[in-house]
Amino acid sequence: MDYVGRIFRPPSEAHSLLLQVTVGCSHNKCVYCDMYLDKRFTPKPWETVLADILEAKDAGPVTRKLFLCDGDALILSTRRLMQILEAIAEHLPWIDRVATYGDTRSVGKKSIEELTELRQAGLGIVYHGVESGDDEVLELIQKGGTRAQCIETAQKLRAADIAHSVIILLGIGGTRLSEQHAKNTASVLTEMDPPYVGALTTTVVPGTPLVELRKTGTYEMPAKFRMLEELRTIVKDSELTNCRFSTNHASNYLPMRSVLPRDKDEVLQVLDRVLEARDPRMLKPEAMRGL
Repeated sequence: MDYVGRIFRPPSEAHSLLLQVTVGCSHNKCVYCDMYLDKRFTPKPWETVLADILEAKDAGPVTRKLFLCDGDALILSTRRLMQILEAIAEHLPWIDRVATYGDTRSVGKKSIEELTELRQAGLGIVYHGVESGDDEVLELIQKGGTRAQCIETAQKLRAADIAHSVIILLGIGGTRLSEQHAKNTASVLTEMDPPYVGALTTTVVPGTPLVELRKTGTYEMPAKFRMLEELRTIVKDSELTNCRFSTNHASNYLPMRSVLPRDKDEVLQVLDRVLEARDPRMLKPEAMRGL
């Protein structure tokens, strides 16, 4: 397989075939992210993509899921995505579901009809880094989308019957915006009502603009238990219909899996016990955390 640079995928795609169809991220301005800083965004040539699909064909059926890399493969034109999906269906018939990262830009550029066409061709789920439901936080971190656009993204994916997995970041508003970040993230999740939410914990990664924001005092990382207070607010205040809500990413201090609203009381009880004790031994050790 032709892989350029480091390859990333969501935790739930750990056993998926990784097909790199773009190099890098077309936005690549989020202040907290170093995943694609060493890459210039480029769609891969069709010949390279097809060669990888044929290589996977020769290897045979080792998995039933496939993930399109890099940062936002959904930004590709519908024509190119259909070409890729049709080749996957032809040569890798054992693949049941194709997934990709997407965001307000890539979904926003496509009509519901185009998204429906992609779903019918095999695209089953889009992972969307919403990060925060607060517009001031989104501007601070240069996310490139707004709260309203996140809601519109959810509506379009739902209309196209494509599953929507939302990623949020605990602590991304810093200490100054922590409370409004938590409250507005809870409310935007309520309006989006996605079937999947994954909460990650912000990590200041060397080489990212977030390091400079911290040096200038524009951003101050909230304490561990403050970020768990954010999580409690998000769980308590969000009104979700049927959502698999998880904090099992390696970056988190308190890994949990739940279905909301079914498990809301249980999750809040766990958080309350931890927040009342304020005992670091109840949290994942720093040495065990990672990105």
